[in-house]
Amino acid sequence: MTESLRIGVVGAGAIAQLTHLPVLSSMRRASLVAICDNDRPKARALADRFDIPDVYTDIVDLLEAAGLQAIVIATPNHLHEPHVLSAIAAGVDVLVERPLSLTSKGVERIVNAAARAGRKVLVANNYRFRSDVQALAGFLRGGELGRLTGIRAGAYHQKRAEQGWRSRRVESGGGSFFDYGLPLLDLALWLSEYPAPERVVAHMERGTGKNAVEEAMLVQLNCASNVVFNFDVSGVYVGEEERWWFETLSARGSTRLAPLRVVKELHGRPTDVSPRGAAARESAFIQSYRAELAHFVSVIAGESEYEAPSDQIALHRIVEAIYKSADEGREIKL
Repeated sequence: MTESLRIGVVGAGAIAQLTHLPVLSSMRRASLVAICDNDRPKARALADRFDIPDVYTDIVDLLEAAGLQAIVIATPNHLHEPHVLSAIAAGVDVLVERPLSLTSKGVERIVNAAARAGRKVLVANNYRFRSDVQALAGFLRGGELGRLTGIRAGAYHQKRAEQGWRSRRVESGGGSFFDYGLPLLDLALWLSEYPAPERVVAHMERGTGKNAVEEAMLVQLNCASNVVFNFDVSGVYVGEEERWWFETLSARGSTRLAPLRVVKELHGRPTDVSPRGAAARESAFIQSYRAELAHFVSVIAGESEYEAPSDQIALHRIVEAIYKSADEGREIKL
């Protein structure tokens, strides 16, 4: 591809401001041509900051813009599915922030609509694009550590001052688990190459109010071949520092992230075999989005293989079982 890809961004919230807009504006092979948000003054200010020519307040008007080839969707969770379907119908390829939809049925609708229309839809599971995750995947999938037996992951975040739509389950899909647990679950499934889920048990700490989302969640997911995942997330953590962790356990070794550490059994003793690379010039967060957006452009250009997001159907079926277990207080078989 010699010409830059003409891209529009839908949603001018924090994630767009921190990642999509600055990264895309610095990519030679991408051309930011439009931004869309219902807050026109904010969208206009961002357009001026990043030299974006056109501003819209309605996605329909954006999709009718001549020459638009792809869009990035960074709107509230409940708008992802209708916005993706609108883009598909307009013949535009999509990168959408997770979740792809609030339900597994919604994900199925998107996957089927994209296949019928011949459009490409990618989900912004940025954790997969972290350089340390890519290195970790090499150890796990290369069989160096033996059979994977489990993954332990979690995230503790202090309470946000203003929740907005995130506090309403009908708009957010959920609370702390949807925010922090879903990307950990996606990463665990992707790294372990999707072992068949068998049963799940979950416990939630509910917020106050009739339709309040959960404030914390504990999950144990048992999969085929005796692989067990455990997730522990909180959005109301009281502590000096917020925490995030991801650890894998295998028959002949273990790994953990941030920073990446790999321990392998050699001659009957645990030995640190962690890769010793150069220090990263930017945070893992920004680096992951830079790699993800470069991949998106490459896929749309036909230079990298496209994989339909069918794996997100399985992901959301598990998420639905997790919430069913927490709501009903019992183990759910999948």
